[in-house]
Amino acid sequence: MEKFCKSTFWNSSLLDSPEADLPLCFEQTVLVWIPLGFLWLLAPWQLFHVYRSRTTRSPITGFYIAKQVLAGFLLILAVIDLVLALTEDYGQDAIPPVRYTNPILYLVTWLLVLLIQHGRQWCIQKNSWYLSIFWILSVLCGTFQFQTLIRTLLRDSNSNLAYSCLFFISYGFQIMLLILSAFSERGDSSMNPSVTASFLSNISFSWYDSVILKGYKQPLTVEDVWDVADEFKTKNVVSRFELHMMKELKKARQAFQKRQRKKSQKKSGARPQSLNKNQSQSQDVLVLEETKKKKKKSGTTKDFPKSWLIKTLFKTFYMVLLKSFVLKLVYDILTFLNPQLLRLVIAFVSDKDSYVWIGYLYAISLFAVALIQSICLQTYFNMCFSLGMSVRTTVMSTVYKKALTISNLARRQYTVGETVTLMSVDAQKLMDVTSFIHLLWSTVLQIVLSIYFLWLELGPSILAGVGIMILFIPVNAVLATKNRKLQFKNMKFKDKRLRIMNEILNGIKILKYFAWEPSFKEQVHKLRNKELKNLRAFAYLQSLITFLLYLSPVLVSVTTFSVYVLVDSNNILDAQKAFTSITLFNILRFPMGMLPNVISAMLQASVSVERIEKYLSGDDLDTSAIQRDSNFDKAVQFSDASFTWDRDLEPTIKNVNLDIMPGKLVAVVGTVGSGKSSLMSAMLGEMENVCGNIKIKGTVAYVPQQSWIQNGTIKDNILFGSEFNEKRYQQVLEACALLPDLEILPGGDLAEIGEKGINLSGGQKQRVSLARATYQHADIYILDDPLSAVDAHVGKHIFSKVLGPNGLLNGKTRILVTHSLHFLPQVDEIVVVENGTILETGSYNSLLAKKGVFAKNLKMFLKHADSEGEVTVNDGDEDDDNDSVLMPSMEELPEDAASLTLKRENSLHGTLRHSSRSSSRHRKSLKNSLKVRNGNIPKEEELVKGQKLIKKEFMETGKVKLAIYLKYLKAVGWCSIFFITFFYILNSVALVGSNLWLSAWTSDSAIYNSTNYPSSQRDLRIGIFAALGVAQGATLLIGNAWSAKSCAHASSLLHKQLLNNILRAPMRFFDTTPIGRIVNRFSGDISTVDDTLPQTLRTWMLCFLGIVSILVMICMATPVFAVIIVPLAIIYVSVQVLYVATSRQLRRLDSVTRSPVYSHFTETVSGLSVIRAFEHQQRFLKQNENGIDTNQKFVSSWITSNRWLAFRLEFVGNLIVFSSALLMVIYKQTQTGDIAGFVLSNALNITQTLNWLVRMTSETETNIVAVERITEYIKVENEAPWVTDKRPPADWPQRGEIQFINYQVRYRPELDLVLKGINCDIKSTEKIGVVGRTGAGKSSLTNCLFRILEAAGGRITIDGIDIASLGLHDLRGKLTIIPQDPILFSGSLRMNLDPFNNYSDEEIWKALELAHLKSFVAGLQHGLSHEVSEAGDNLSIGQRQLLCLGRALLRKSKILVLDEATAAVDLETDNLIQTTIRSEFSHCTVITIAHRLHTIMDSDKIMVLENGNIIEYGSPEELLDNQGPFYLMAKEAGIENVNNTAF
Repeated sequence: MEKFCKSTFWNSSLLDSPEADLPLCFEQTVLVWIPLGFLWLLAPWQLFHVYRSRTTRSPITGFYIAKQVLAGFLLILAVIDLVLALTEDYGQDAIPPVRYTNPILYLVTWLLVLLIQHGRQWCIQKNSWYLSIFWILSVLCGTFQFQTLIRTLLRDSNSNLAYSCLFFISYGFQIMLLILSAFSERGDSSMNPSVTASFLSNISFSWYDSVILKGYKQPLTVEDVWDVADEFKTKNVVSRFELHMMKELKKARQAFQKRQRKKSQKKSGARPQSLNKNQSQSQDVLVLEETKKKKKKSGTTKDFPKSWLIKTLFKTFYMVLLKSFVLKLVYDILTFLNPQLLRLVIAFVSDKDSYVWIGYLYAISLFAVALIQSICLQTYFNMCFSLGMSVRTTVMSTVYKKALTISNLARRQYTVGETVTLMSVDAQKLMDVTSFIHLLWSTVLQIVLSIYFLWLELGPSILAGVGIMILFIPVNAVLATKNRKLQFKNMKFKDKRLRIMNEILNGIKILKYFAWEPSFKEQVHKLRNKELKNLRAFAYLQSLITFLLYLSPVLVSVTTFSVYVLVDSNNILDAQKAFTSITLFNILRFPMGMLPNVISAMLQASVSVERIEKYLSGDDLDTSAIQRDSNFDKAVQFSDASFTWDRDLEPTIKNVNLDIMPGKLVAVVGTVGSGKSSLMSAMLGEMENVCGNIKIKGTVAYVPQQSWIQNGTIKDNILFGSEFNEKRYQQVLEACALLPDLEILPGGDLAEIGEKGINLSGGQKQRVSLARATYQHADIYILDDPLSAVDAHVGKHIFSKVLGPNGLLNGKTRILVTHSLHFLPQVDEIVVVENGTILETGSYNSLLAKKGVFAKNLKMFLKHADSEGEVTVNDGDEDDDNDSVLMPSMEELPEDAASLTLKRENSLHGTLRHSSRSSSRHRKSLKNSLKVRNGNIPKEEELVKGQKLIKKEFMETGKVKLAIYLKYLKAVGWCSIFFITFFYILNSVALVGSNLWLSAWTSDSAIYNSTNYPSSQRDLRIGIFAALGVAQGATLLIGNAWSAKSCAHASSLLHKQLLNNILRAPMRFFDTTPIGRIVNRFSGDISTVDDTLPQTLRTWMLCFLGIVSILVMICMATPVFAVIIVPLAIIYVSVQVLYVATSRQLRRLDSVTRSPVYSHFTETVSGLSVIRAFEHQQRFLKQNENGIDTNQKFVSSWITSNRWLAFRLEFVGNLIVFSSALLMVIYKQTQTGDIAGFVLSNALNITQTLNWLVRMTSETETNIVAVERITEYIKVENEAPWVTDKRPPADWPQRGEIQFINYQVRYRPELDLVLKGINCDIKSTEKIGVVGRTGAGKSSLTNCLFRILEAAGGRITIDGIDIASLGLHDLRGKLTIIPQDPILFSGSLRMNLDPFNNYSDEEIWKALELAHLKSFVAGLQHGLSHEVSEAGDNLSIGQRQLLCLGRALLRKSKILVLDEATAAVDLETDNLIQTTIRSEFSHCTVITIAHRLHTIMDSDKIMVLENGNIIEYGSPEELLDNQGPFYLMAKEAGIENVNNTAF
């Protein structure tokens, strides 16, 4: 080397001076070759990579030109340098080889750089990461030569002037290229910028700045966030996964079959006996569910192909795992460099003679190590979280795909809920575990390394400390299990409370009618108090755990240091040992705490993995028995076909032979459970084939027995992914009798249908389902009893317009399962099914002539059928076009809160409907009005006020208002807050104290030698150090426990206010607010206020005080540091403010986009047979992929935003470490080693805490939103007071006279009047019947009596007292109603009759006797304490209705309102109720709202309402003679005179 440069290559004496320098030869060889070597080694690989991944060439940009020009200049400079070197005069000596080899090397290198930069034009990412690293290395290595040359020139201005100038210019160009390589060249704007970001932008996440800024300026929307990069798109991830899955699953299946064979050899003797053969097989699903459950309980878990999922995932994602492994390893090793560097700095400060440049070197090294650590850690986290996200996506998508193909047998092992859990909970668990998978080896590595380095410092004494740490593990484990038990108990209380809340909200109307709110409020409060008691216990335990967590490091350091100084009098604690050890102990805390968590998370995830494996390895649907043949002469042919639902059971369909000709209408009839639906399922390929096959010609459309409706508009449901054809669409709507419904539904066919069609009645759902099939152009229509849910007259209409010989589907093959025998004469062929076999087939007349099973059954049916069926089926065609027949009868209208609102909205459309009806009685006008509405929606906008029945949930955006924080703090209590803060501050003071004390202790080593260290001094040091440590723990314990108590108090206060207010909210609030949303306040939000919020606030407080105390300590040592704090604080706060806004919105968007994925999945699982029948699997898969991708982009963006933040915060933390180290070097003369150790060991700790503080700030903001949402409902306006000063007399009302005086009412302020000025007198004990079409205002009348609706004008008096002047409970307590829907609550029977315990048992039994329930209740095991299940599900509907009658009988009030229950009750119960009411309430005023006219023909007076006005009022005889509206209604119902009411 010396010859090569012709100068000294290395001389260590150069470094041993205050002005150290490296020899020029070393700088010109080694330091030049390092970056060049790096470039040359990686170039071939890079060029090959460019060649492989090339796409189209990008257009030339200014950016590219700038880079190429600068590289070109460098090339020219190298040429000049070479020329100079060769022409330079060296006198006698030969030219030193280094002078011409370096320019030649550079020449080739710059050519290579030009080539690489040109090659990148074909890549998406223009900046090569490895060129960026090359520029960084080149500039760093060049600095040494740069300063050497400057020094040389300063000493002697002429030496090597030309060479130096060339070097300076080329050095400048290299710096410019480094700067250019930091910028990214964007491709098209739609692409995710992370793909095109430069290396430096990628490691610092700067490409994400634009999103953060956008999110800060205004709340982000779905469009503002980029889609995920292509490699993360669901389709790509899943296709990679499925390749490996096929291979692995195949292996696993083989292993599984081996196991099976071994087992069967073992117990070839024992054969499981098959189940009872002759079970009714329509219920087969239920039977199966039962046997499944029994199998599960018997303890033999079914075997399945195991342990393939992890392998598959590993093979799919191994590259990411490998990269992240390397990063984590580098990070872990660097972590242990910090304590070593800290030692060196302490040694440097303690040694007053050391050179200053060494200090600077250490400070820079500290910073460099920290920076590389940050980069490694953040990139590692980004990879792991993205990997977690991909794993979740894979599982969700694969489970969804499996759900579409899974066989029915496998599917029945899971409820819909369980399958959704696979997709939500289990996928989430896997996501969490993959994010932390590397901690398994990393924690072990960190523990081993920490103990090794500690041993080097303190020798065997550290075993004492480690021993204590290990001791704490079982203690913590015990506490954690106790905690889990408490949590489990709490979940039970919470479930109970939410169940009651759900019932209260579902039956809120009943509570209001009966004035029962206080009783239920009491029940909820009782449960809530139990819950809070438990919550406090949980929080106290939590404080204890935190206390131990805090205590352990203190105890560990106290023990270790004490043992160290006590073991041997020669051992003296000096600054290097103490502070290095403390830093190492701090490092050790993390893995010790994490390891148990990681292991428990792994165990939980392994359960999830098994469940997913079991599901995904289930059998697929085997449709091989269904043969499609387009050149076949029959439409469907069964050949000896036997099918079963379960291989272990008898076949459900046995040896069926059946030919169905194209274009025929075939009816399938048979008794309940005879296998009609199974026959349809067999055709659709939903069953397991035993033998034989089915041939099908053409495409299939299917209407299931239980209609399946998607969440979306009616139009979407009918089109079902097909092209829109206006003419066909209108025909279908008209034929399926949907036009009148669209009239009623706000928004027509654009009305939104809730999940499972919640706001449609059964009949409407069935008709939408039928319309969906009719709209598709299929060859074969399989119709599984579509007419069962609709009214008779609607059924008749549908049959003639859709199914019958002249219907829309005329000429198609129609297979119709039906119970409506009166349509049979019109079908082409009838198939009679019994017990899974076909008994007879033939036309109607031929079967009657045969006098077989069919003829017998028909006779029986005709005997039984009373006039009920016949009354509704109108003969004569002129009536068929009459619109009134098509108004949905009451049975058709739904019975839940949402639909009640729809009913009310009807009154709003009443006007429109009325006018169109009067203009022409033909349905045409309706159809036209619908067309108009669809055509010009804007004009009719005000008409469609109710189209969106449910108000969009109010999603807060932007910052949470200060008032909300204040409201919460006020609930906690100012006094408590003062004390809690006081104890937390004491905790920080103790922390600072113990640090100062330690540094004083270590300074002893300078004063005393090991020989004369007084033991009293030593004991004092140990004692006070320990005392301060314990004080830290104790103050924390008190603070935490106090805060736990106060927060529980706050949460109980908020819940009380919320409950009180919700119960006092007016009825219209419940009509426009979905129950789920209110329950959410009581579940999600209250639980946040219970658990998460207090925890977050505590952590925030501790982090904040921790940072303040560290900064205070640094400033105590070096006051100058205060100056540095200010700019750093500004950076810190601005980063935080920017981040919090974006992060908060991303979290919201994540949850908003996640639920549609799950609900779409739930819908798919429940509608599987329909999706498969229509063969729309691909469309649903695509929809699911899009849903997941939309959700992914917010998850991915949220992950990046966290990394963006963490990188910047760590940078601030690194600057704090750097500046404090620099200050130690600058003020070296005034500092001592112990102070330096004390400052730096704390500064090294600050990065983590800074990170936590921002996390906690954003968590607090996210969680305080719960208080905001609760407050929103605490402020909901109330109805009138329950009790006012004006109390009615105790025996009011004595007479029961009711007067309506010009009474007007509307449902909500923005809607029209429902009752438009009603005047009427009802005398004492009169019986009044109220009739009118749907939406005429009948129900509104009762609501006004109970003041569910408040008057918009006029008044109602009862016995002369204006009801508006009374308290609501005084009024409602004196009236009785038997409501239309019998709503019961879970609890005892007795509670359902008398929640306040006002009546004796005798009175209750008497009421039950009158309600015809005495024998039933007496027969129950527990009698009156018989538990009623939720919503009364364990009683029949008739029994529920009779119980409601019992409630009325107990009350014995003077006024009874009967909202007639038609939909629910069979004729027998109805008669019972009528008889009881006639006898028991003869002395009362009774108002009956009638839907069937025959029940009110014996009333004293009848009131006919139309459109909110009374149009007729008088006795039934008068009204029938008048031949007015009532007469027409009666005629329609087949009632000619008052006596003809026999049904």
